[in-house]
Amino acid sequence: MSGDTADSLAHASPTHPAGSSSLGPRVPRSPSPLPHHQREGQVTFTVGDAFYRRQSALARDLAVLVATLEKQRLGHLRVLDAMTGSGVRPLRYLLEAGVDWVWANEGNPELADTLHANLAPVDATRYRLTHEDAQAVFFRCYQERDFYDLVDIDNFGSPNPHTSNALWAAKIGGLLYLTSTDARSTSGHDPERSLRIYGASARSHPAVHEQGLRLLIGHAAQTAAARGLGIQPVFSLFTGQVHRAMVRLVKRPTLSSHTYGFLGYCHTCGQFQTVDWRNLGRVICPGDHSTEGSTAPTLSGPLWLGDLHHGPTLAAMTALAETWGWSAQANRLNRMAAEISLPPYYYPLGELGRRGQHDIPNRDHLIAALQTQGYRASVPSCDPQAIKTDAPLYRCLTLARDLR
Repeated sequence: MSGDTADSLAHASPTHPAGSSSLGPRVPRSPSPLPHHQREGQVTFTVGDAFYRRQSALARDLAVLVATLEKQRLGHLRVLDAMTGSGVRPLRYLLEAGVDWVWANEGNPELADTLHANLAPVDATRYRLTHEDAQAVFFRCYQERDFYDLVDIDNFGSPNPHTSNALWAAKIGGLLYLTSTDARSTSGHDPERSLRIYGASARSHPAVHEQGLRLLIGHAAQTAAARGLGIQPVFSLFTGQVHRAMVRLVKRPTLSSHTYGFLGYCHTCGQFQTVDWRNLGRVICPGDHSTEGSTAPTLSGPLWLGDLHHGPTLAAMTALAETWGWSAQANRLNRMAAEISLPPYYYPLGELGRRGQHDIPNRDHLIAALQTQGYRASVPSCDPQAIKTDAPLYRCLTLARDLR
């Protein structure tokens, strides 16, 4: 499949074409004219006719950090980059993370010259370059018992069938870097497609960016569970257009009523809640409906309700980022760490202002006020203009009003 990054929207426009399916190669256009030479991290490369987005550098930065830590932990590391595009990912894995070997596969053979030129600084014994269907590569890995420590799947559109098939290529204990650019279905604008892709009903509400991550992880967890395996999120990232999640494949299923369920949202009062499978028939909104009467929330799911990130890994990534002088990446990781174990939703500041019928509250002042009241609160990594808290909505509105 062609495409260096998964930042092309599934609902493509003439200037942002949807990425190719791995079922057939094609060359997506770049979103804007690019200089001949690009520099990202510590590598220099050319884009040629491959798709490339600078805005996705953060997703690649975090992958390099994890790969570096995994190489230190294991003493060796082999990576499968199933949809290589311009080759910036294998180049960074090899030269920055110091991985031992990379299989770089790009479905479009017309990019061969660009890829050979970009990978020229690397010893040819440290990588393999092929131009095959990504699904065929995954199955070949299984047939040849050639399993990888990290499988990077940077697809366009939905995660199907890439996530399920990539399980055949990953080691138990290895990492899968998943992608979805299918924002229309994860945000509730195409419920039929959401049902087909994720086996879930995705409804529209103020926290749909996080919902996209939870649908992606839930899809991976359910797919792994069907094979008697489980996944554990390492980190999850929303970059403004793309959902990416790195998960670890483990021996035992992690799918349970605690990690996989439903998210309820009341359009009348704005309150969220999580809903267990066993309570689907008796869901009511916990909010105050004294003037409107009782109301039932709309439900999204099933989706992942567990943590989006692994705390110890984020701490190690942050320390490494600070050692390398990557302050922006360290700041983002700190924000991600602060939201671990908080509820699986957030409240945009604009939504608080609208419901409270006052100006948009100051984010940091509101978070401080909530913490003073004994609640946990942070800035959600999916939306810097929002708050993530275990406080009920009415308490957020009251404190926001008092802060005026």
